[in-house]
Amino acid sequence: MTWSLLLPLLLLGAPADAPLPPEVAEALAKAPPGTRIGLVVVDSQGREIVALRPDERFIPASNTKLFTTAAAFATLDVAAPDAAGGATVALEGRGTPDVVLAGHGDARLSSAPDCHVDCLAELAAAVARQTRAVGDVVGDDRAFADERWPQGMSWNNMAGPYGTGISALTLDDNIVTLTVAPGAPGMPPKVTGDGYYRIDNGATTGAAESRRTLAAARLPGSDLVRLTGSIAAASAPYPLAVGIDDPAHRAAWRFAQMLRAAGVKVNGRITVRHRPPGTDAAPTSLPVLARLTPAPLAEDLRQTNKMSQNLHAELLLRRLAPGGSVGAGQAVVDGVLARAGVAKETYEFADGAGMSSYNRVTPRATVALLRWADSQPWGTAWRATFPVAATDGTLARRFIGTPLAGRLWAKTGTLNAANALAGTMTAASGRTLTFAAYANDMPGGASATGAIDAALVAIAVAN
Repeated sequence: MTWSLLLPLLLLGAPADAPLPPEVAEALAKAPPGTRIGLVVVDSQGREIVALRPDERFIPASNTKLFTTAAAFATLDVAAPDAAGGATVALEGRGTPDVVLAGHGDARLSSAPDCHVDCLAELAAAVARQTRAVGDVVGDDRAFADERWPQGMSWNNMAGPYGTGISALTLDDNIVTLTVAPGAPGMPPKVTGDGYYRIDNGATTGAAESRRTLAAARLPGSDLVRLTGSIAAASAPYPLAVGIDDPAHRAAWRFAQMLRAAGVKVNGRITVRHRPPGTDAAPTSLPVLARLTPAPLAEDLRQTNKMSQNLHAELLLRRLAPGGSVGAGQAVVDGVLARAGVAKETYEFADGAGMSSYNRVTPRATVALLRWADSQPWGTAWRATFPVAATDGTLARRFIGTPLAGRLWAKTGTLNAANALAGTMTAASGRTLTFAAYANDMPGGASATGAIDAALVAIAVAN
């Protein structure tokens, strides 16, 4: 890259005391045309090595989880068993009672046949020991306000596992899994599920070694899943995950199945109890028949950051403050960032996971959070939840064969026209560098991760 091409980058992006090294500019120049990149890298003393557009605001995508999980580490007892979040079951009424399954924010409740911890079957067994018949099966998620999707999230994400509804009563990550097995070539594949969704099977079975193009689509509010594309005739059965609009209803529906399997007759309907946004949670007067106590939140925080689990991050945001609302959780995040010295005008979040296109943050704000957290008693544990380059999580396939393999700990982020990576890395000298890199406005669904990764490798090698 010639200096005539490099100069505009220097003038537009970096302050005079932190010029953009030529090898870094060359790496970033390989990003798709029109990409806007922000990059800040500092040493252990806080001195800026690179500062490109450091105070411009970018869509951070799943880098938003850094702020949510930091607030959780800073304000919650994440090391203790999660007694407050566990699901409960109660019986309501005399004669043939209704059964009320209530959620309190736990993200890990499971109905899987091989479940060993945090199992819905344990609550079904408790009901079976008490009665052999129930009326309605009620899914109660009033511990949180009914704010199932964040403002600014694209509606087309609602049908899949990345944008499923958010609820205090969460079961099986609030997804339904369909299994698609090939039929004879040219014929529809075989689709199996548990009956919760209706299936419009428009898929086909392709030749033995053809490419799989299966897709599932569902309009918001609909119980009809449309399958399209094809599966190879020689393919093994393939799972397709479908999101859920009303997690409390799904949990109650699944609980009714498990009650019947435990020998309990269900005479009534599947119903739900939601709490409208802006209203206070009403205290429950029902005696609890059984309660689950999930593992400590620290384990869930690791999954949330390592695998970039959107639902779990959203549940964490609502658990940060009494009342279980997005606004109350955001106020806690604001308080934590104020303690970190991060100015309010440098960020804005509409959710806790990063699916909202309304979110904004500057590279310097993210670096400030990372450096402050490193000085906190929980900082080391928080950083241990980050994916590791070429090793695990969402970085398992990045930086392979580079000097940063196993030497970079960072949270990823991907959304339409947005890529992000922020964390720490060990440079060639052994120094620890803290960084935040954002790319926005890539055209046509293109990715800038390759350019970002190459720039970070160049910085690590040079330092």
